[in-house]
Amino acid sequence: MTMLLTGATIIDGLADDPRQGHAVLVEDTKITAVDRIRDTPPDAEVIDLSGLTLLPGLIDAHVHIGHSSEMRAVLNNEVSVAERAADIFRTLRQTLDAGFTAVRDCGGIDHGVMRTVKRGLVPGPRIWASASPLVQCGGHGHLGSPLLPPDETFHFRVRGLTAVGRVSDGYAEVLKAARECFRQGASFLKMAVTGGVVSLSDNLSDTQFTIEEIATAVAEAHARNTYVTVHAHNVHGIRNAVKAGVECVEHGTGIDESTAAMMAANRVNLVPTLAIAKVMDEHFDELGLPPQIHDRIGDTMQGMIDAIHAAVAAGVPVGSGSDLIGPNQNRRGLELVLKAEVLGAMAAIKSATSVNAGIMRVADRIGSIAPGRFADVIAVDFDPLERPELFDDPSRVVLVVKDGRIVKDTRK
Repeated sequence: MTMLLTGATIIDGLADDPRQGHAVLVEDTKITAVDRIRDTPPDAEVIDLSGLTLLPGLIDAHVHIGHSSEMRAVLNNEVSVAERAADIFRTLRQTLDAGFTAVRDCGGIDHGVMRTVKRGLVPGPRIWASASPLVQCGGHGHLGSPLLPPDETFHFRVRGLTAVGRVSDGYAEVLKAARECFRQGASFLKMAVTGGVVSLSDNLSDTQFTIEEIATAVAEAHARNTYVTVHAHNVHGIRNAVKAGVECVEHGTGIDESTAAMMAANRVNLVPTLAIAKVMDEHFDELGLPPQIHDRIGDTMQGMIDAIHAAVAAGVPVGSGSDLIGPNQNRRGLELVLKAEVLGAMAAIKSATSVNAGIMRVADRIGSIAPGRFADVIAVDFDPLERPELFDDPSRVVLVVKDGRIVKDTRK
């Protein structure tokens, strides 16, 4: 199928300024030209986008699709597998409708969900996933009551659907867990190297895993030609991870000038997650989390904003991730809104497109409107540079094209 997208203002994810008067030619699944095309190919379907802005499909580089049900209900075994699957498929559809044509899942699903989307059985974005995050005993991601034995709370793992934290202590267990993640379909590895907000038996100031344990996961990831990213909320854990050879830091709360310089020198990326901090602070009761979690939020939002400023100053690439959990994951665009307040609108857009694609090692395939990239594009009915706050409204995304096929079209 050949498609010619005309009339739109184009923000291509790469340039600092929008383009006017250009058209985008799509042939089959790829973009083949972005130019002032005067002669319409005879077999092309012309899509008039006058008055709209065309952008690359957005990328959310920190999602938890597998945690689409109320957390407490899942932990208490009150939700059936069928309901959990339905919740996951609903979240996938909402994500695509909001203009996110690709996601990086940092713990929660395995190859079953990825295969289901890839086969077209349910609508959803392209997925890169870590499968089960690697966690230490009692650390962030070790879900369930600390009153129970370490492995007794993992009855809610469903092979082929969800993937929960793999408790791994010591070199041998980390190595085996990493290999099992790849067996589950992981395209990268995720480790928790500090305490977290959604935790029951640690503190954000804790460091988790030794440098040697982290390096074990890094070595296995390198053997698979991929990388390790780490959940981290303090500089001590971040520095341990950088020394061990990781490639990316999630959240990054409290990154200071010297830590940012260390990250830059070692080519380590940062994916802050401002949206979840705001949602947890303002809508905590809707997430289905234990009430004691609320007090752990603290100043993580400001800590991540400070980290962004330090990272940008040091030249660290700053990506974009929402980290949303629970049954209401329909505000992924909020991350762009909050990033725009810190970085400016164009930088926020690049963060959620070409920068994320680079962090995920797929910039040659997605993240920009350029010849040779997959035809994943969206059109919005507002000026993203003047009104970036409207990214928080999925209805303002009026056209979504994924893989050269229109999957949403609500243009009037």
